Amino acid sequence: QVQLVESGGGLVHPGGSLRLSCAASGRIFRINDMGWYRQAPGKQRALVASITSVGSTNYANSVKGRFTISRDNAQKTVYLEMNSLSPEDTAVYYCNANIRTITPDYTGNYWGKGTLVTVSS
Repeated sequence: QVQLVESGGGLVHPGGSLRLSCAASGRIFRINDMGWYRQAPGKQRALVASITSVGSTNYANSVKGRFTISRDNAQKTVYLEMNSLSPEDTAVYYCNANIRTITPDYTGNYWGKGTLVTVSS
C-alpha cells in the first residue's frame, strides 16, 4: 500500500518560518500531482498549494508570496516552505498525492495523517 508521512510541524512565533515535508512510500509506479491542504479549527479542509509532476505550482491567495511548494521526485517527497507566518495559518496541514500504484494497477488520491502547525506568541 501507499503511505504519506508528514513532518516539520510545530509551534512558531508570528513572523517565523517552518518547512513541512511529506514522503511517499509503497508500491508506487508514478506520482502525479502533490499538494498541501490545511484544516483550521471549525473550518473545512482547504487547498494551500499544489505542484504537478513537472513542477507547475498553484497557491491559495492567502499564502501567495509567503509559502513555496516544491518536490523531489527521486525522493518521492513534497515540501512546503512557510514564511511570515501569522496566527491565521494555524491548522493541521495534510499532504495529498495522486499516485498510480504498481500492484494493483490503480490511480487514486492518498492523504497523510496531518501535522499541526501552531502560530502563536
